[in-house]
Amino acid sequence: MGIKSFQGPRSEQPNEVVLLRVCDYMTRDLITFRPDQSVEEVIVALLKYKISGGPVVNENYELVGIISEGDCIKHISENRYHNMPSSNMSVEGHMIKNVETIDGNMNIFDAANKFLNEKRRRFPIVENGKLIGQISQKDILKATVKLKPQNW
Repeated sequence: MGIKSFQGPRSEQPNEVVLLRVCDYMTRDLITFRPDQSVEEVIVALLKYKISGGPVVNENYELVGIISEGDCIKHISENRYHNMPSSNMSVEGHMIKNVETIDGNMNIFDAANKFLNEKRRRFPIVENGKLIGQISQKDILKATVKLKPQNW
C-alpha cells in the first residue's frame, strides 16, 4: 500500500529574479548646497528639512562636495573653542571634497554592502558629470521592505 499525501499537488514557485537597482530607489529631488553658502544657512536647512546632510554643487550642478551635520558641528565647536567668529564661514571650507559616488545601475544589495564597508549615510549618484540623485541607508531599507522572502 502506497503512502497518500493529503497536501494536494504542490505548485511550482516561479524563480523570478527581481532586479533592484539604486536608480529605482534613489532620491532625485535633493536639497543641495552651494560652496559659497554660509554654514549657518546649511544648519537652518538641515533642521528645516530634517536631513542629516546634502550634496554641494556648483553652478553647473556638478558635485563638488558633501556637507553633513558633523561638519557643521565641527564648525560650531571650533568657533566656540576659539571664542571668535571663524574667518572661513563658507560651506567650501567645511565640506568633504573627496566624495565617493556610486553607479545608479548598481544592485541595491551591493549598495548595502558598500554602506557597511564605507560607514557612510549617503552616496551621491553622478551621471555625465552632473548630480542626478542620492541613495541613503533609509532608501535601501525601503527597497528591501518591498521584497518577498523568497526573493532574497
